[in-house]
Amino acid sequence: MERSESLIGWDASVRARIESDRPQRRTDTLETSGPLTMTTWFTADTHFGHAAIIRLARRPFKTVEEMDAKLIARWNSVVAPGDTVWHVGDFCYKASLAVDAYRERLNGRIHLIAGNHDTQTIKHHAHLFASVDDIREIESAGQRILLCHYPMREWPGAWRGAWHLFGHVHGRLDGEPHGLSLDVGVDSHGYAPVGIDRLRVLMGGRDNPFDPKAGSGGESDG
Repeated sequence: MERSESLIGWDASVRARIESDRPQRRTDTLETSGPLTMTTWFTADTHFGHAAIIRLARRPFKTVEEMDAKLIARWNSVVAPGDTVWHVGDFCYKASLAVDAYRERLNGRIHLIAGNHDTQTIKHHAHLFASVDDIREIESAGQRILLCHYPMREWPGAWRGAWHLFGHVHGRLDGEPHGLSLDVGVDSHGYAPVGIDRLRVLMGGRDNPFDPKAGSGGESDG
């Protein structure tokens, strides 16, 4: 299928605006004479290229160009080139043909957990990510974590203290914490990825309703 002239022009304009506002990349971890210190970050719902999300999620940007530039700058202000980023869905939308233009401007090794708006991104650009999964269980700094784009009521390991990190809801559940689960979307964290140390602080004061010692009576799930 041939691409239309207007689509080609639009794709080029996306690339141009990202190049023109290219942020300074962190290189501190590469310049040290000692062992490299790499950090793990979590984020979701960047929606690069999606103009309507500004209105739908009430983001403080006037244009999609401003949103994209600020999201990229905020990302690179915390993520170093050698870091790992788990993106929990909705990387971009209505900008699928420019996914590589966004990806090449972002620091870190990015793993993608599929969101409802990632169909075209995964179909055409899965190779740009370190891994692509619908759901993934990982361990980071000794913490068991279940990653899924959609928020769950219960998840594997919940009764043993496993976390569940999600996106999709754009901060709408921030006022209703549910056990050791958390929205890691940009709308909940200053439009930037959040690190494991910050997550420990946010989870630190949470009650775990699935803990048998708390009297929930939940069944063992391993």
